Amino acid sequence: MELNSRTPAGPIEQQWDRARFEYKLVNPANKRKYDVIVVGAGLAGASAAATLAELGYNVHCFVYHDSPRRAHSIAAQGGINAAKNYQNDGDSVRRLFYDTVKGGDFRARESNVYRLAQNSVNIIDQAVAQGVPFAREYGGLLANRSFGGAQVSRTFYARGQTGQQLLLGAYQQMMRMVGTGQVKLHTMHEMLDLVVEDGVARGIVVRDMRTGEIRSHSAHAVVLCTGGYGNVFYLSTNAKYSNATAIWRAYKRGAAFGNPCFTQIHPTCIPQSGEHQSKLVLMSESLRNDGRVWVPKRKEDCAKAPDQIPEQDRDYYLERRYPSFGNLAPRDIASRAAKVVCDEGRGVGPGGLGVYLDFADAIKRLGEEKIRERYGNLFDMYANITGENPYKVPMRIYPAVHYTMGGLWVDYDLQSTIPGLFVAGEANFSDHGANRLGASALMQGLSDGYFILPYTIGNYLAGVKGGPIANTGAAFKAVEAEVDGRMKRLLSINGKRTPDSIHKELGRLMWEKCGMERTREGLTEALAEIPKLREEFWHNVRVPGSENDLNQALEKAGRIADFLELGELMVRDALHREESCGGHFRAEYQTEEGEALRDDEKFAYVAAWEYRGDDQAPALHKEPLVFENVKLAQRSYK
Repeated sequence: MELNSRTPAGPIEQQWDRARFEYKLVNPANKRKYDVIVVGAGLAGASAAATLAELGYNVHCFVYHDSPRRAHSIAAQGGINAAKNYQNDGDSVRRLFYDTVKGGDFRARESNVYRLAQNSVNIIDQAVAQGVPFAREYGGLLANRSFGGAQVSRTFYARGQTGQQLLLGAYQQMMRMVGTGQVKLHTMHEMLDLVVEDGVARGIVVRDMRTGEIRSHSAHAVVLCTGGYGNVFYLSTNAKYSNATAIWRAYKRGAAFGNPCFTQIHPTCIPQSGEHQSKLVLMSESLRNDGRVWVPKRKEDCAKAPDQIPEQDRDYYLERRYPSFGNLAPRDIASRAAKVVCDEGRGVGPGGLGVYLDFADAIKRLGEEKIRERYGNLFDMYANITGENPYKVPMRIYPAVHYTMGGLWVDYDLQSTIPGLFVAGEANFSDHGANRLGASALMQGLSDGYFILPYTIGNYLAGVKGGPIANTGAAFKAVEAEVDGRMKRLLSINGKRTPDSIHKELGRLMWEKCGMERTREGLTEALAEIPKLREEFWHNVRVPGSENDLNQALEKAGRIADFLELGELMVRDALHREESCGGHFRAEYQTEEGEALRDDEKFAYVAAWEYRGDDQAPALHKEPLVFENVKLAQRSYK
């Protein structure tokens, strides 16, 4: 397997312009001869489908929801980054690029990150033109706030509903093209495999979730925009439907998987309330603009009400440890800092797994009405879930699995190692390194869909013959038979355990051994335990119902089967990477102050894994990371 990043030559500031000029073009009349499949209709998928259709391509968009508006992109709360420098506080494309590379602990490809920073300024203009209701200053200009890992205010927001508002903008553009017939929207259809013929992606096999019918769809190019795999941990901030099946099946058809162990733990989530819970709830990082994070200095004060603990007995540990960034330290650092104080026995709330996020000072300084204006819907959500009024008492938060920086490996064109298979948004590995800065997920998804794929897919299709592609050939029939056989096998096991019970066991194992902190010992144990759990699944799971109608248990079992395989790859990747970087914290590799200790000499590369069969270990390939524009340095936010 060859890993060719296809990074354009020349100064980084000119690479994207140079690439766009050198890309081959498809003339407008010929675009009608090409079909493109887009899987997923979140920000990356909806923006890609709308833009490709506007150009004249025939787009088929597949979603497993009843409406694309249910895509998990709506859950993003706090904002979207753009280097507009509206605050005149020193921001620039170069600074956003630098902050992103540094925030990812120097484990991202420079060229992709710089292009993302360049595109950021266009994304906001696009969204405003679509009517996205960003917050505005008194004079009418778009407002900005700060997010973790930056010392400038570059985050545009629509209260705590930024993802939802941006998705509605992309959705309306896609639905306009559905109205013209240029986009064919297939709801309640789940992609269950990729069809590769002669080494090239030719289409997908889907299951109609209403009827159970399995059918193939062919195209000249396939784009996966299916999000991340955080639900491998069972408890995460992801929607329960979010899964890894599309990218995992592509991996097993030959697409390399990049940096699978790079997962993000978000520091600002509502703590778990009990074993009954099936997901966790995110509280936006934007809250850390005005909320102060603290715990009691003494263990014996943890059971007291927060207003009974005087100021001198509080430890504002982020402000103490990271005075330059304070409460807006990056997510990986803030999460580990919370774990440290809770491990010391100074956590608050049930089980001692919580820290306070306190708005008393901000309310005193700005007034409750201003805080309500900025964060009202987030405060309401917290009150509805916990029964506590955050205007009167501090919120309780604790880290939780949130985002996955790993994903299918892609080159500069967002093409995987399978020609014709493109991957966008969180489903690829490309832009965030070992830790994603807050408010950059929405930026990447829209950059990929609106501004990158229309060029790079056109460049690919210019070398492909247009016209109809049959979906009845041997390759399609073989994959359909495999998918059908898998469904029948799951239904025939007739064991005693529910899919959820096994998923919960996998999640606990992944969290304890491959979560916020990893060790050689724990990862080795997980590598031995996961195959046993997978064996238990395939011999003792019970999936009721039939394959010929709506069967959510069957859907869930198929996704969990993939998580059981992906979890092992994540552990294998974490075990081989003998360093700490960003969200990958190996306890054996840390500084005297407890910060991540990288090994740039040995591990400054992308780890891209190649599937070699169920009975063989995957092969590791390395894409060296070269830093010519940012100097490698120990990350510091002090």
